[in-house]
Amino acid sequence: MKQITALIADDEPELRRHLVRLLNRLWPELAIAGEADNGPAALNLFHALSPDIVFLDINMPGLSGLEVAKQISGQCTIVFITAYDQYAVEAFESEAPGLYS
Repeated sequence: MKQITALIADDEPELRRHLVRLLNRLWPELAIAGEADNGPAALNLFHALSPDIVFLDINMPGLSGLEVAKQISGQCTIVFITAYDQYAVEAFESEAPGLYS
């Protein structure tokens, strides 16, 4: 059985660490393949690692999570993460619902 891999992209280091800890505890079989702190790095890591799941912060420097999601749509499962209600609403009001695979 193939191991499921994930990429975490968030510009807040502590939030990335917190998500990694939660995922390790709740889904120990999931392998965190990489972490990025901005949109361009997330896109580069996605192409290098081909993860199954990408956890994307919506508001990141360089490229937003929404912009990254549009470029990788259909190639993995996308999970948006954000601490701000307005960005979550923006994700649902944009083309984001069509991005999920």
